[in-house]
Amino acid sequence: MDAVAKMDTIQGTVENIVYHNDVNDYTVLELNCDDLLVVAVGEIAGVTEGEILVLRGSWTRHKDFGKQFSFTSYERFLPTEIEGIIQYLSSRTIKGVGPVTALKIVNRFGTDTFDVMENHPEWLADIPGITMKKAAAISESFREQGEFRRVMMFFGNKVEPTKVTRIYKKLGSESVGIIQQNPYVLCGVDYGLRFETVDSLAASFGFSPLAPERIFAGIEYALDFNAHTNGHTCLPKEKLIPAAAEILSVEPYVVSGMLEEFIAEDKIHQYSDGANVYVMTNDVREDEELIVRRIREMGRELVTVSRRDVDSMIESMENLAGIRYANLQRKALHLAMCSPVTVITGGPGTGKTTVVRALLSMFGQLGLKTVLAAPTGRAAKRLSETTSEEAKTIHRLLEMERTETENFHFNRNSRNPLEENAVIIDEASMVDLSLMASLMRALRRGTRLVLIGDSDQLPSVGAGNVLADVIASGAVETVCLTEIFRQAQDSLIVTNAHNINAGVPPVLNVTDNDFFFVRREEASIAATVAELIMTRLPRAYGEYIRDGIQVITPSKKGAGGVEVLNKELQAKINPPADGKKEKSAHGSIFREGDRVMQITNNYELEWEKNGITGYGVFNGDVGQILAINHREGSMTVRFDDRLLEYPFDNLDEMELAYAITVHKSQGSEYPVVIIPMYYCAPMLMTRNLLYTAVTRARKMVVLVGRADIPPKMVANNREVLRYTTLASRLSD
Repeated sequence: MDAVAKMDTIQGTVENIVYHNDVNDYTVLELNCDDLLVVAVGEIAGVTEGEILVLRGSWTRHKDFGKQFSFTSYERFLPTEIEGIIQYLSSRTIKGVGPVTALKIVNRFGTDTFDVMENHPEWLADIPGITMKKAAAISESFREQGEFRRVMMFFGNKVEPTKVTRIYKKLGSESVGIIQQNPYVLCGVDYGLRFETVDSLAASFGFSPLAPERIFAGIEYALDFNAHTNGHTCLPKEKLIPAAAEILSVEPYVVSGMLEEFIAEDKIHQYSDGANVYVMTNDVREDEELIVRRIREMGRELVTVSRRDVDSMIESMENLAGIRYANLQRKALHLAMCSPVTVITGGPGTGKTTVVRALLSMFGQLGLKTVLAAPTGRAAKRLSETTSEEAKTIHRLLEMERTETENFHFNRNSRNPLEENAVIIDEASMVDLSLMASLMRALRRGTRLVLIGDSDQLPSVGAGNVLADVIASGAVETVCLTEIFRQAQDSLIVTNAHNINAGVPPVLNVTDNDFFFVRREEASIAATVAELIMTRLPRAYGEYIRDGIQVITPSKKGAGGVEVLNKELQAKINPPADGKKEKSAHGSIFREGDRVMQITNNYELEWEKNGITGYGVFNGDVGQILAINHREGSMTVRFDDRLLEYPFDNLDEMELAYAITVHKSQGSEYPVVIIPMYYCAPMLMTRNLLYTAVTRARKMVVLVGRADIPPKMVANNREVLRYTTLASRLSD
């Protein structure tokens, strides 16, 4: 051991992985160095038993575990001896190969095994139990592992392994060459890397702080960051320049000068509305210009309907159903029948669903092929339940699919438009700019588009403020339903929602309706919420109610925030137990049975539903962990009626969802909503945020916390500011 101890570089075969942390890749492994077993500690990703490692570092002594080799860098090689090859393949690193298959392959091909797997996969099919299809899959997995190892070695400890995996999936075997040429391609949101990380990598390649690639990346990063955190599709030029200069640590004049060059070269877009000059990415410009162009084109081939015919259809439906439509409902029906694009808004209880049912009947009488859609699966399901007609997500309507050459695309587009000539979109306030552009691409000229929503709710999670912009432009026929119908007047949820929207504090002292207030100090909010879910509400209304409860809170932080509540509620609702598997990742513990939420759009995740395969899990989708499989590195998650094998590599896109923010609840509806009332950031204590939270409840709302918070939120009528140019473009 003395000979080994003096070395700053050691080499050996990995015998055993003692410990591995998936978050930071800190690893404790046993390395066989010429029959001497050495304990080595350091950060290394995806290491496998049987691999040969060359480690560089120094010897240390742990107070409990004794002498260890602490490494800071490494090189990795495939084993060359029979025993090591069997050990490597038996570790299930290669898909389709376990201990039994590994032994069969090595017995046949010996030290040529890896050459056969890479260059002659058809030879593997000579082994009993391995078909030509399986042989091809084994070869593909082996080559991918080799390419991935090279990419992983290239990044070393500079980038988290989960992010390296994502980079490799996007860029493939050419990853290293592409990144060396321009590392700033990694600043795109698809890779999840901070600009500082990419900038450090670029500096190690010798990129100048004033390199055009760097300045452009800093500008785009400022735009992308604001799009994903604040929902802006653009930024005023006078705000963008200092923001980008701060990110880049350069003088503003440097950014300003190069920005003009990028605009002149059409790498980035500038737009003036007369009062302000805005800068945006070319993707945003294309989306906004397309929406404007399509809205203006859609009326050119519209089949006109006379006012008399519309009145006749309305009267016929009234006589058949024994009802009388309100004046604003009649106006909405006229506009939708006679206009290419119509917006119908209104709060809870104002009859939006009644209008949708009537439109389905009237469009049918005209012989129009009609489809119902919504931005999320939950919203589509609710729309289907209230209309007794099939409703689809917009992604499904547009036939989203993934191909080998790109992450995803919509099959329905300008070259292959939708067959329907009447499209009704519910929860339209949730539709962001990118999704709206994709929808508009797929509509034929002459199609009637009806956007249904509540313009007083929070804007979409994604960038843009499409519904509000369309209304503000005045370019589209709009009607706002305001009358609350008698059956809805009995609901305190409806009454309080309209009170909040009108600037009147909600009624909190009624104890026999569907809206309740539980006064608590902030320190007791989390415990009280847990008690309501676990005992008080089930005792009063039955055990079944527990599954229909959702906690919706203004903020992630604070006494009633997502972080505190999820920890408390997980411990009470789904505590650890023998046989219940767990997975620790990114500061959270995910446990079988947990309620979870997807926090970003991922168009690549594959799901299965009733034997049908599809792709895509989206920001705000809520599901449940059914099983955790550590060997496969994945967990089985059910999102509504879709089943996914969710890879551990993607767990940074998932959060516990016993409590969720109001922003994440948009488009969803729950039987019971519990809303903590506590002091948080003033920008979150707003009227429309409270209004949005209350209108997520179908049967019951329970406010828990301080009595002074609801009136403070109602009094704060601060609007969510989003920089966009869609309204201005539509008004031109």
